Amino acid sequence: MFVAGAEDVRPGWIRSRRDWVVGAGGFILALAGAVGVVWGDLTGGTPGWYLVADVAGGALACAGLWLCRRWPVSVGLAVIALSVPAAAASVAAGIATLIVALYRKPPAAIAVGVAGVAATLSRFAWRPPGLAPYPVWALVGVLFGGALTGWGMLARTRRELVLSLAERARRAEADQRLRAEEARRAERIGIAREMHDVLAHRLSLLAVHAGALEFNADATPGEVADAAGVIRSSARLALEELRAVISVLREAPPSDDGSLSPGRPDLASLVAESRSAGMRVELRDHGLRLADLPEVTGRAAYRIVQEGLTNARKHAPGQPVTVVLSGTAGAELRVEVHNAPPGGMTSFGPDAGSAGDVGRPGADAGPGALEALASGADLGTTGAGAGLAGLAERAELAGGRLACGPVAGGGFRLVAWLPWPV
Repeated sequence: MFVAGAEDVRPGWIRSRRDWVVGAGGFILALAGAVGVVWGDLTGGTPGWYLVADVAGGALACAGLWLCRRWPVSVGLAVIALSVPAAAASVAAGIATLIVALYRKPPAAIAVGVAGVAATLSRFAWRPPGLAPYPVWALVGVLFGGALTGWGMLARTRRELVLSLAERARRAEADQRLRAEEARRAERIGIAREMHDVLAHRLSLLAVHAGALEFNADATPGEVADAAGVIRSSARLALEELRAVISVLREAPPSDDGSLSPGRPDLASLVAESRSAGMRVELRDHGLRLADLPEVTGRAAYRIVQEGLTNARKHAPGQPVTVVLSGTAGAELRVEVHNAPPGGMTSFGPDAGSAGDVGRPGADAGPGALEALASGADLGTTGAGAGLAGLAERAELAGGRLACGPVAGGGFRLVAWLPWPV
């Protein structure tokens, strides 16, 4: 009845209904003990001053129990002191000892318990209870005081354990919610990155061919049909890749590198698509195939080349692009995409405010570059500036690094180093 629950963190005023029930139970128990002692004084011919001490001491001790939870040590010692001259306060003294053990640390609880035992021994020496010699009653008092103190300390330890387990469970639940939120955030970032990688390449091809049709008003019906066929094919592939991304989202979790697209990347097909759009792309793969690489490394390399070709097509249309793959197993894979500067420009670089810009045609482009610029000039302003930043993050997720910037001889170079485990 006197064991504190898990919600009792520290001593204080009685607050809840349970506190009132426990306090009332202790008071009634102490009052019953006091009444029993006083009744024995009245019927046993006890000297009158003993009766006065028992009545006054018992009443004060029972009343003090209501304050014992608020000030366990001080009130407990006062109740124990009252139990020396007043045997009627002995039960209240035991309850006060138990309350101190429940709400105070072991040193204080042991000190109050020793004081309670000393008060009991003093009372037995002053007012021998009879029926047994003093050593027997002294042993009973020591055992009773030790049992009360030990019970209270055990209950306090249990309460602290329950509280710590509840706090640990609360923290674990909060950590679980945080991890779930981080997982959702990472999934949203992965979806956004994959959508960018999939759609930017295809849509830039569509824009190039549509721009060519718009610029070349004198094109023959055959040329118009060819361009329309390329546009239709690019749109169909874009829809297929988008459908593949959505199907993976519905059926399977993202891969280790955050990629959502299924299947092995094919660099040769990517270069062929760019060439069909009119780009001059030179592939130097040194016999390396992305399908032979670890999946994370191969897909990261594919996306880097894809983004490099897309940026070159947007910001340096009509200029040659070189794609180089090199490296050895057990070391790292080097992926490089280099494009010449836009026609008529002496230097260029990414715009300082946009991480995704690779170069932008200038107003001083020569007449010979006009046709090449017509199909891609509008594309240079469509980027949101997140392409290269996303590539850097993808390279880091794969365990590699990425560098980009203008080169001394003109043009722009995108280089990534990716791990190639055996």
